[in-house]
Amino acid sequence: MSGMKIACVGEVMLELQVSTVPGPAQVGVAGDVLNTAIYLRRMLPENHSVSFVSLLGDDRLSDDIVKFIAEQNIDTSRLTQLRNKLPGVYAISTDEAGERSFQYWRQNSAARQLFQAEAEPRFDMLAGFDLIYLSAITLAILPQNVRLCLLDWIDSYRARGGLLAFDSNYRPKLWESEHAAREIIGASWRRCDFALPSVDDELAVFHEKDEAEVLTRFSGYTGCVGALKRGVLGPKSINEVTTTSSFEPARTVVDTTAAGDGFNGGYLAAKLSGRSQSEALDQGHELARRIIGFRGAIIPV
Repeated sequence: MSGMKIACVGEVMLELQVSTVPGPAQVGVAGDVLNTAIYLRRMLPENHSVSFVSLLGDDRLSDDIVKFIAEQNIDTSRLTQLRNKLPGVYAISTDEAGERSFQYWRQNSAARQLFQAEAEPRFDMLAGFDLIYLSAITLAILPQNVRLCLLDWIDSYRARGGLLAFDSNYRPKLWESEHAAREIIGASWRRCDFALPSVDDELAVFHEKDEAEVLTRFSGYTGCVGALKRGVLGPKSINEVTTTSSFEPARTVVDTTAAGDGFNGGYLAAKLSGRSQSEALDQGHELARRIIGFRGAIIPV
């Protein structure tokens, strides 16, 4: 039986893990969409394929990033390397409760040129996929005209039977304004087949007072299934009744980096494998619980 061809579209960066103890930072490779791609690939049956779609530079560090992604059994044939460009970099530090703080150097990241061509945006890199996964970070690093053209292209892609999965992953500093973020993220939710919002992001972007208002808004997005991520409270279903009502919190919290990304990978893997909504919520939550027990975005296999 042939599997699905899945494209994960986003930015990959070098990750500097800064310890609370003085000393050199540890260097890793991460990015919200790549994190989800890695966990999705780990959880999916082998007959499905996962590709990472992005741009990198032609430097040694970019070569190492491509090698790392390929080692995760992710297809890199749509990962293009541009001359005289570099990858973005971010530093992450965690407090005693495992909560994160970030510093970014991504203004000249090659990924900011995704889909841009001389005349108008082109989306050839996305041809032939059954499902496209992206986040609001992917959209935030693109110029506004490219965002709008991508949303139009997604309309035609979905009309041909393609599926869209989306995570709002709101980073205010990446957007030119809160209004722009709200318009683009809202437009993305309206096109979604699999929605994977976090309650904190939704409250910040849409100024709703609680999760009930968030869920009411999502009930108006027809044809969309998914989960509202609520941290320690566990996920709640969107537009679908499930018998699962409680989730066990993590025993140890070392680093909450990539918990939501990992949930997305676990949830999508279950849904794309034909499992129930309840099973998908459980699988996503259990993977997120494991991830936050380790330092860094990608935990050992």
